[in-house]
Amino acid sequence: MVDLFKALGLGLVVLLPLANPLTTVALFLGLAGDMNREERNQQSLMASVYVFAIMMVAYYAGQLVMNTFGISIPGLRIAGGLIVAFIGFRMLFPAPKAHEPADKNALEDQQDKPSPNIAFVPLAMPSTAGPGTIAMIISSASTVRTGSTFPDWVVMVAPPLIFALIGLILWGCLRSSGAIMRWVGKDGIEAISRLMGFLLVCMGVQFIINGVLEIIQTYP
Repeated sequence: MVDLFKALGLGLVVLLPLANPLTTVALFLGLAGDMNREERNQQSLMASVYVFAIMMVAYYAGQLVMNTFGISIPGLRIAGGLIVAFIGFRMLFPAPKAHEPADKNALEDQQDKPSPNIAFVPLAMPSTAGPGTIAMIISSASTVRTGSTFPDWVVMVAPPLIFALIGLILWGCLRSSGAIMRWVGKDGIEAISRLMGFLLVCMGVQFIINGVLEIIQTYP
């Protein structure tokens, strides 16, 4: 059991800074401002489940999938950077809102319209399980299986538990965002959305730069 707790601690120390749930909370604040409490709770739960599923696929089949489709780690970083930058631009320069409908029936239809699903993109990927996290999981998978000093049963049990803990931590952070929304108000949410959009554009550009640099270093 001691080895298991050591493996869990090591996995959390390595992956949590890359997953960075607090960044996802800030993004959630910017995107879920118009959602009600039930919708925010549902998005929080689904994002956590998606993060767990993405990490499991990356660990057990990530290298196989990338080899099958001819995807490299630099390509993964550049693609993730483009997605992050696109989302950031949409948050930084939101589309103008339509005028309030005068018709009562039109207003009810607008209220009944479901909110967009943000659980998978961008909350789960690329915000939490982004290019850096996926690349770390894929590169660590073969190393853990072949060169690990932990017992075999720990190597088998620890990864799913680590991914489940990260999903649980993300779920708790997203659920607590409701109190932050009530505290900062609508104007505060809009300001956070613009600020987070700018930061996402910067992060996306940095992902692209890192991918290009890896390509230059790999293929001189």
